[in-house]
Amino acid sequence: MQRIKEILEESKTIAVVGLSNKEDRDSNRVARFLQERGYRVIPVNPGQREILGEVSYSDLAAIPEKIDIVDVFRKSEAIPEIAKAAIAVGAGILWLQEGVRHDEATDEAHKAGLTVLQDICIRRVAQEL
Repeated sequence: MQRIKEILEESKTIAVVGLSNKEDRDSNRVARFLQERGYRVIPVNPGQREILGEVSYSDLAAIPEKIDIVDVFRKSEAIPEIAKAAIAVGAGILWLQEGVRHDEATDEAHKAGLTVLQDICIRRVAQEL
């Protein structure tokens, strides 16, 4: 838990992959919470131009700034592609939300130097700290 606390204290920019523009979706509620906590949230949703007042990007490679955390709200089958993209953009953390796991892809991300968290809600953890 100490390492997660350090991650949340040191990180400033969080790309939320699969961020929905619908307020009742978990991804939207979590991203709003993160914004309220002072994080820069960057939406990654190819179907939207803007979410939560921020430009939405089609993928991680399109984001023109450094990403500290890639927070993923996608099905586990999508993780290999997202993990490769997180490695390619030099993200420090790959964070898979509650219910999302892909051991093979996260092993590759870990080998590439990323810190990987699986099946953990970033909001729940941040609230406990």
